[in-house]
Amino acid sequence: MLEGFEALPLLLFVLVFVLILAGYPVAFTLGGVAVVFGVFVFDIDFFYLLALRIYGIMENYVLLSVPLFVFMGIMLQKSGIAERLLDTMALLLGRMRGGLAISVVLVGGLLAASTGVVGATVITMGLISLPTMLRRGYSVPLATGTIAAAGTLGQIIPPSVVLVLLGSVLGISVGDLFSAAFVPGMLLVGMYFMYVIAFAMLVPQAAPPIPAEELRAFRAEGFWGKVVSAFVLPLLLILAVLGSIFAGIASPTEAAAVGAMGALLMTLAQKKLSWKVLQEVSIATTHITTMVFTILMGATAFTLVFRATGGDDYLIRLIESAQLSPYAFLALVMLVMFMAGFFIDFIEIIFIIVPVILPTLVAMKLDLVWVGILMAVNLQTSFLTPPFGFALFYLKGVAPVEVKTKAIYRGVIPFIALQLILLLLLVVFPDLVTWLPRYLKS
Repeated sequence: MLEGFEALPLLLFVLVFVLILAGYPVAFTLGGVAVVFGVFVFDIDFFYLLALRIYGIMENYVLLSVPLFVFMGIMLQKSGIAERLLDTMALLLGRMRGGLAISVVLVGGLLAASTGVVGATVITMGLISLPTMLRRGYSVPLATGTIAAAGTLGQIIPPSVVLVLLGSVLGISVGDLFSAAFVPGMLLVGMYFMYVIAFAMLVPQAAPPIPAEELRAFRAEGFWGKVVSAFVLPLLLILAVLGSIFAGIASPTEAAAVGAMGALLMTLAQKKLSWKVLQEVSIATTHITTMVFTILMGATAFTLVFRATGGDDYLIRLIESAQLSPYAFLALVMLVMFMAGFFIDFIEIIFIIVPVILPTLVAMKLDLVWVGILMAVNLQTSFLTPPFGFALFYLKGVAPVEVKTKAIYRGVIPFIALQLILLLLLVVFPDLVTWLPRYLKS
C-alpha cells in the first residue's frame, strides 16, 4: 500500500470531476477511475475488498425501497389520478387570480407525498397544466417556474428517494429523515403559495382567474362527488405509506411495498391497468433503478480508494489547520453541493461528496438527521439550477414549441431563491427539523 502520498486523494477527486464535466458517464467514471487507482494502491487485493463492499450494498435492506417507490410513482402517473386531481383543484381555486398556479403547487405537494419521483411529476403536470395555463393567459415564466418547482417537491416531502439514499450513505434511520423532512416540506409549499399569490397581486394580468361560466358548469352537477373522487385515492395512499411509517407500524421499505401495491390497485380501479401499462412501468422502473445502483457501485469503489489513500484523514487535517468551526465547515459543504448542482445530478452528489465528508461530520458531532435534511433541501435546487437541472429538461421535453428555454430558466429563479431561504431558516432554527422526530419518539 502506498504511504505518505497526500496528493493522491486530491488527484482522484479532481480527475473524477473533470471526466464527469467532460461528458463521460458518471457510474463508469467513478468505477473506472477507482479501479485504476485501487489496483495501483492495493494491487490485485483491491478486487477482493471491492467485492465485500458491493456485497454490503446487496445486503442493505433499506435500498430495496428505491425500486418500490419508483414503481409506485410511475404507476400513479399511468393511473390518470394526477390529471383528475389537477383539473379538480384548478376549478376549486378558479375564482382566485393565480388559482391555477396555486393548484399546481398543491397537487405537486400531494403527488410528492404519494410518489416521490420528480420526473413523473414534472412530466405529468407539464403535459396537463402547462397548455391550460398558457391558454388562459398566464405568464410563461410563472407557469413554467411553478410547474418545475412543484414537481421537485418530491425531493424533500417524504417518501423521497433522495432521503432514502441519504439515509443509507449517512448511516441513519430513513424513518427519522422522513419525519424530519415533513415540516420543511410543508414550509416550502407555503412559501411557494405566498410567492404565487404575491406575484398575482403585483402582476394581475399574468395570472388571470378562470371564467365564471366555466366554473358554473363545473359546479352545476355532481360537484362534491367530483371533489371526493379526485382526492380520496391519493389521500388514502399517502395515509397508507406515510401513516404506517410515522405510526411505527412499518419500516420505509415495507411502506414502499404497500405504496407500490396501492398504486397498482388504484390504477386497476381507474380501469387503466393493462399488460402493456404494467410492462412499460416495469421497464421504466428497471431503467431508473439500474442507473441508481450502477452509480452507487461506482461510488462505493471511489469511496473505498479515497479513504484507503487517507483522503478523509487529509480532509480532517486540512479543516483543523484552517481552524474551521463545525458551522463554517457545514456552510462550505452546502456551498460546494449547491455549486455542484449546476453541473451534475443529485445522485452523483450524494455518492461522491457525502461519503467523503461524512467522517468529518461525525468528528464534529453534528446531528446527522439535521444535516441530512439540509442536504436534501440543497440537493432539491440541483433539479432547478441551469444549465443541467433535470426538472428543466423534463419540462422542456413536454412543453409547447413556443415555450423557450430562456423563459423556463427565468421562471425557476424565484423558486431557487425560496429554497435557499428555507435552507437558511433550517440552519437558524434547527428545531424545524428535529421537533417532529423527537415528538414521535416521545
